Amino acid sequence: MSSRDVPQGAVLAVVHEPVALSPGGPLVLELRGPLGPADAETVAARLAQRHRAFGVALDSHRPGHHTLRLTPPAAGGVAALPADLLADLLAPPPPGGEVLPVTGHQQTLLRAALTPAGTSTSTPAGTSGSSDGDGGGGGSSVGGGVEQLYWDWSGPLDVVRFAAAWQSVVDRECVLRACFDWVAAPRLVLHARAGADIAVCSPAAVTWPQLLRRDRARGFALHRPGLLRLTLLEAEPGAGAAPPRVLLTYHPALLDERGVHLLLREFYRAYAGGGVLPGGERRPDLRDHARWLAGQDTTAARQFWARAVPPPRAATRPGRPGGATGQSGPGLLHTRLRAPETFRLRSWAALRGAAESSALHLVWALLLYRAAGVAGPLPVSFGVQLSGRDIALPGAAGIPGLLDSPLPMTVTVDPAAPLADLLHQVRDTLLDLAAYPWASTETIRAWAPRPPAAPGPAAGPAPGPAAGPAAGPAAGPAAGPVAGPVAGAGAGAGAVCGAGGTLVRFDGPLVLPKVLRSELAAQGVHADTPRSAAGATGGPLTLAARHDSAGGLVLGLFHDRAQLADEDAAALHSQCVRLLRALPDYRQAQASVGALLELLARAAIPRMARPVPPAPQHALTVLRPGHPHADVICLVTAPGVPAGSYDLFVRGHRGPERIVAVHGDGAPGVLPAALDQAPGPGRRLVLCGCGPGGRAAYELAQRTPHAPGTALAVVMTGIGDAAASASALARGVRSVLTPPP
Repeated sequence: MSSRDVPQGAVLAVVHEPVALSPGGPLVLELRGPLGPADAETVAARLAQRHRAFGVALDSHRPGHHTLRLTPPAAGGVAALPADLLADLLAPPPPGGEVLPVTGHQQTLLRAALTPAGTSTSTPAGTSGSSDGDGGGGGSSVGGGVEQLYWDWSGPLDVVRFAAAWQSVVDRECVLRACFDWVAAPRLVLHARAGADIAVCSPAAVTWPQLLRRDRARGFALHRPGLLRLTLLEAEPGAGAAPPRVLLTYHPALLDERGVHLLLREFYRAYAGGGVLPGGERRPDLRDHARWLAGQDTTAARQFWARAVPPPRAATRPGRPGGATGQSGPGLLHTRLRAPETFRLRSWAALRGAAESSALHLVWALLLYRAAGVAGPLPVSFGVQLSGRDIALPGAAGIPGLLDSPLPMTVTVDPAAPLADLLHQVRDTLLDLAAYPWASTETIRAWAPRPPAAPGPAAGPAPGPAAGPAAGPAAGPAAGPVAGPVAGAGAGAGAVCGAGGTLVRFDGPLVLPKVLRSELAAQGVHADTPRSAAGATGGPLTLAARHDSAGGLVLGLFHDRAQLADEDAAALHSQCVRLLRALPDYRQAQASVGALLELLARAAIPRMARPVPPAPQHALTVLRPGHPHADVICLVTAPGVPAGSYDLFVRGHRGPERIVAVHGDGAPGVLPAALDQAPGPGRRLVLCGCGPGGRAAYELAQRTPHAPGTALAVVMTGIGDAAASASALARGVRSVLTPPP
């Protein structure tokens, strides 16, 4: 959509009325939305360029109404639109932009952001929910969906130069001009231009704790570019007052922490240079990495993971099953091992041919084993974070983005075995994993030789959140189920490769080059090391380790307070630190695993909340009864439907039509129940949805038998905020409703 007359944030609606196709006949689609003739021609030309197997013809009737005819390949007899073609149609790339596929760990994080944990699945997604001032929809991610780093600014601060330096980084780094599209297939959309999101706050207007909370609650609209922002809290007045503080917030589905530090290095280069970063766009970048990734031969990785997938009985949780914590939100604990303690730990590991990261993995394996409460050898599994930048792509080490990936480390803990044997086991396992840093839990799950078994009561991973749609209270006074419950899309999905378990991260230092530090120092600026606020954990908890400037080892425990209460998190953190400090005392070759575990014999085992099974989903819910002889509008729900869009549509619709909602998971009973709502000759059933709900509606229509006397129409929209999505849906629906007699 390139016309200057197209409103920013406008969403396209596409209408399709399924009919029996003759061999080689075209699929007819009506484009309803803010498209002038030139814009529609641009969309059609891009479809013809990217999908050469289809014939593309366009008829423009008037601005906002165009007919698109897609002729499938004659030999293939394709009667349905592929997902990538639907994505290009409903969410055309911006002018000068590009799209990249979202795969692996990034796909996992995007799915988690679009399916907020803790929402009920008993009523359709998007039928209710509060909106922020921005509309709140379109995949707005709040709460644990953001990460925050902060540091104090030491030295003179030129706010204008600060903003110009960040804008220069945005112009150079395509990752800062990226957003997500998940209409039909998850994609990363790279925009040609974007503005740096920078705000300046006065300490008289907001305190630092308030700023952290407000910034976290604000979240991100994932369909818009700029998934990193900065907030500058000005210095307090008076001598000796707190200096300015910078808060950097980013979405973990777009960037990892090392990528953020790479961007910070570029910012300081620009600031030292007067606000301008020399040179053009960075290469290699995300586009080069995507091409490299697509060219990898996965044969060896498949064979490795066929052997290395965690067994069903592996312990993955560091706490005994417990009741609800009564708490919510992210938590963070910090403990520092002094430099001499860190040196002793490093020396102990080095004398046995391992790094101190292996000592940390050993201790975490012991805590998982202890919580399982079993005797004898037991496999344990937890995620370890690999940077993904030590790959055979020249320049990969300098690519900011989401390149790291958590991979499952599985080792067997035997209390009778020597500690050195367990240390070597975690070391060797990590070396094996390092051969495939580009793998992810998504690909490993696909390569698994067998479906994962349900976890046992004492050990094993907790089921992850259902992949079914997020939901809120049903809209409308007459809302209520009219069909029996069906299993959610994610029901019965077991955990694999540490999913739903814990993650151990050992972050290497990323210091500014000495020359750059000297340039900043000459201007009186000292680049402080950023610190983490409590952020997204990616699971029940993450243990993150890093060295500070004094040589000490800092351990941060990020935990989901709904699963691990503050008291239990503190106990677990304390036990981890206690074991790490004690390790160097076990110098004898015969020192056993059990001997080290004896240190915690009197310590209570932490409790973790029991996994809550997903609630059953109703096949069909009536949102508004309407007139018994009117058409039926059927809203199809799916994860990622812009929050609040269906609620706004239902409240804004003024016609006599009956409005129902179904889950777009193809469950038995959905289609007959929807068809039964539209009896009578000439009645029309309109299957419709926003974003991924539109694709689900289209797929339902492909499987829907043509009932005698009932006409079927499909309305699909792109992704926007709640108001824009609801408006596009209403526009498309109005075009196909039966006119009143």
